[in-house]
Amino acid sequence: MKKLSCLLLLILTSLSISSCFKDLDDERIQASDQDIQGFIYKVMSRHYLYKGEKSVLADEKFPNKAELDAYLNTFNSPKDLFSDLLFSQDRFSFLVDNYRELEQQFNGTTKNNGMEFGLVKIQSSGEVFGYVRYVLPNTSAEQNQVERGMIFNRVDNQTLTATNFNDLLTADTYSIGLATFEDGTLTPLESSINLQKQEYTENPIFIAKTLTVEQQKIGYLMYNGFRQNFDAELNNAFADFKADGIQDLVIDVRYNGGGSIELCNDLSSMVTGQFNGELFSTQVYNQNFGDKKILFNTKISSGASINSLYLSKVYVLTTGNTASASELLISSLMPYIDVVQVGATTLGKFQGSRTFYDSQDFSRNGNNLNLGHEYAVQPLILKSVNANGFTDYVDGLAPDIEIDEDFSSLGILGDPNETLLKTAIDDILGNGRPSARNQQIDLKNVGESKMYNATYQRMYVEN
Repeated sequence: MKKLSCLLLLILTSLSISSCFKDLDDERIQASDQDIQGFIYKVMSRHYLYKGEKSVLADEKFPNKAELDAYLNTFNSPKDLFSDLLFSQDRFSFLVDNYRELEQQFNGTTKNNGMEFGLVKIQSSGEVFGYVRYVLPNTSAEQNQVERGMIFNRVDNQTLTATNFNDLLTADTYSIGLATFEDGTLTPLESSINLQKQEYTENPIFIAKTLTVEQQKIGYLMYNGFRQNFDAELNNAFADFKADGIQDLVIDVRYNGGGSIELCNDLSSMVTGQFNGELFSTQVYNQNFGDKKILFNTKISSGASINSLYLSKVYVLTTGNTASASELLISSLMPYIDVVQVGATTLGKFQGSRTFYDSQDFSRNGNNLNLGHEYAVQPLILKSVNANGFTDYVDGLAPDIEIDEDFSSLGILGDPNETLLKTAIDDILGNGRPSARNQQIDLKNVGESKMYNATYQRMYVEN
């Protein structure tokens, strides 16, 4: 009888707790579109870098709440409002309806099959093909023996075109049909490979090693994203370079679309060290805020001391996919040391953004965080200006030594004979620079695997 009473008490307690949780859920009110739109407008009118270019964001535009509400009511969704608030030349601000997924992507966690690829269109024929840039460890692509340099022109037996590749490559599971690309001719092969996406956190330090070429010790770092949760690993890589006594350094950011401004500052301080306390870059905001000066520093985010190499020269490998924080690395070092850029002209992104949440101070942990929705705004809020006043490089940063990747023979990343790395090493050793190589075949980059991430080509400040 005593046991039965205890059991009944346990059941009643469980029901009471469940009922309590249910009541709390019932009391949590889903935010209306107008509430969300009000949050979006408040962020943009306060912080948007191009506020001065949009009259609808002027402080005096809506003198009272009723007029603002009337304006917000003209839009069918938060997305429609956000689009209306963007400056026509803004390619990079964005809105998300799930900030948890965005936070994961900032940490490098995505649905990923491990095949990092680029997409190219042959202008003369209109044909589209993908080429494998690199393969991530412990992924479906590695398990299925996908390799750098592989060419594919079909997904799930459908030929890639300029209009269908987005639909075909966003699926969690698909097969790629292999092909060859020789002398401008794309030839399908019969073989195919099945790939499966899974949740995966990518370490942006893809390769960090010391090469010895003709008795010269050259550090090589292939770095694919400025992500602060891997700053300790980056600092450790520089400790290894230091211990190896490298004389020169090549930083490969050919596929690096950017990331954390703070980590870019750290990397610049790892390369140098002799400029601590001097101006790294100036952040210029809209008319609501004053400029902010960012200085070269001595600590990473954990508080550990930066391992600095005190170099006076660095080589940086770039392509048209090199963007934002990768470009900031180049432009911010240029006033202080010799930066030799090898490869192709970069994208041209000098603006930074920040994540804004619907709370009193717009932070994730701010007072009165609105639990009725998970929208977040990631608008451009600043532009970076280097110590010489250089900014607004909308057409990208042109290389000192121009050379393109050869899609028919990409080579092995980190191998001294790989085209871009060999070009840098030849210049280090004084073996001469190649003449600018003109592509005989007109190819156009139309996309890459990371373009499906919300953080694609972004440069941001932490909250």
